[in-house]
Amino acid sequence: MQTHSDPSLGEVTRVFAKIGFLSFGGPAGQIALMHRELVEERDWLDEPRFLHALNYCMMLPGPEAMQLATYAGWLLKGTLGGLIAGLLFVLPGALLITILSAIYIIAGEVTIVQGLLFGLKAAVLAIVLEALVKVSKRAIKGPAMVAIAVMAFVAIALLQIPFPVVILAAAALGALGVAGNGKAVGDGAPVRDLPDWARPSWPRFVRTTATWLAIWLLPLAALYLVAGAQNVYTQQAGFFSVMAAVTFGGAYAVLAYVAQQAVEIYGWLRPDEMLTGLGLAETTPGPLILVLVFVGFLGGARLSGFEPLTGGVAGAVVTLWFTFVPCFLWIFAGAPYVETVRNVRWLANALSAVTAAVVGVIANLAVWFGLHVLFGELSEVQAGPFRILLPELATFDAAAAVIAVAAAVALLRFHVNLIVVLAIAALAGMGWVLLR
Repeated sequence: MQTHSDPSLGEVTRVFAKIGFLSFGGPAGQIALMHRELVEERDWLDEPRFLHALNYCMMLPGPEAMQLATYAGWLLKGTLGGLIAGLLFVLPGALLITILSAIYIIAGEVTIVQGLLFGLKAAVLAIVLEALVKVSKRAIKGPAMVAIAVMAFVAIALLQIPFPVVILAAAALGALGVAGNGKAVGDGAPVRDLPDWARPSWPRFVRTTATWLAIWLLPLAALYLVAGAQNVYTQQAGFFSVMAAVTFGGAYAVLAYVAQQAVEIYGWLRPDEMLTGLGLAETTPGPLILVLVFVGFLGGARLSGFEPLTGGVAGAVVTLWFTFVPCFLWIFAGAPYVETVRNVRWLANALSAVTAAVVGVIANLAVWFGLHVLFGELSEVQAGPFRILLPELATFDAAAAVIAVAAAVALLRFHVNLIVVLAIAALAGMGWVLLR
């Protein structure tokens, strides 16, 4: 059987509320928490079903842990269960980061707040390096994967090729057999005795897809018609819709591209503020991609024409909607057909190549963050088709370097809890700024 017990909707709500409020530590910790709550303690899902759901969610764009929560809730209680599980996974962290964004807008220039953010930004560099190490160990299997990772780094860091193009090119190389491990995604024989809503149905697929496309795209069309293409909320809706469709590899993979577009193209925030947002997102429950709420809040606060807090909250809501509504589409429309893609080798190879490309993309993020954390000024050099960022060595920030190195040692060598590292880094930053 797919489930070993039949919890009530109230029980499902309570458990996913608990998961949503305790989901710190990134996707690995969040998935482990769900496994403990749903498989080990309550026996609502068996191990093969849980792992198969995880495999499917890892193939999708967007935050895999949030989508796994949605998938699990859907398996247990249909569409309503999936909505409850997915929303409860996202909303606590979204509310908290919206509040933190408002505090930043109001008090960001206060000395003690500047010190706290200074420490957080330095620690974020270590966190990105840790993510790079972890993803590299999992993804780089052989010279072909190394080559794809290097090409992805050069494409996005030096040639400014858009992130979606890099990911699609890697997927195409993998599908053509240039790279791949030859293993298909799956966990054995299909699971039988599924509830009716989990069985493939073409009419249901059409209805579900049409419904969720309308929920996703009709507000986008309304913004274009009512506010115009140049309105900040229209731009955010379009941009984050694209991000929702191409964010393979997790939040770290897409952040450098988001930073480039949000800072250089749209002017929603400054380069150092991307680091601030990531530091705040690391301290809140929910998926790390909630850093985009901070980006949307600042853009709305500064460019909407409304009073800053009103404009910021509206920007946060727009960002949340267009980042997470597509996740429900992928699950509710696609999950009944998961069995049909479990053993498709070319798809598995394409995903392996995308994972390798993500290593190069995260390496670019590490370089970008490192330059902005450790140096006060950067200059841009154009050499043929290549654009290179060079630091002004005289602006090197030794205090930021010390905090970043200490955080990296704590995370990579001693495996200290992430929240503890962030707290100590924030205190160190406050101490340094107050002394200075």
